[in-house]
Amino acid sequence: MRRRGLLLRLRTSGAHSLVTFKGPAERGKHKIRKEIEFELERGGGPRLVQVLEALGYRAAFRYEKYRTEYVSGTGAGLAMLDETPVGVFLELEGPPHWIDRTASRLGFREADYITATYAELHRSAGGVGDMLF
Repeated sequence: MRRRGLLLRLRTSGAHSLVTFKGPAERGKHKIRKEIEFELERGGGPRLVQVLEALGYRAAFRYEKYRTEYVSGTGAGLAMLDETPVGVFLELEGPPHWIDRTASRLGFREADYITATYAELHRSAGGVGDMLF
């Protein structure tokens, strides 16, 4: 999956589990990738892990973060503030024109944009293994 730029993420928060498939990223000023998400029933996360392991998959990277989400007044986009072991990041999700306008209003330039994954940021900061607090 990694060689093809594919990612399967299981996000858990308490008993809540969200599964996300991410297709290969189209690199550019904005990172664009196909995403398919669905929620698992309460407590379904550990069972999914068992199924994946039975199929021969293993967790390649685990990371923790604290996320605060903000919705734009127009509903056009979402701003997420992620506090991670390697730093604090603002993720803007929405149409490219909304991202650029919002980033500018917040004082960011295109040169400030980061399209790397958290795994890539962790490794570039010298991290090995999982990115945990």
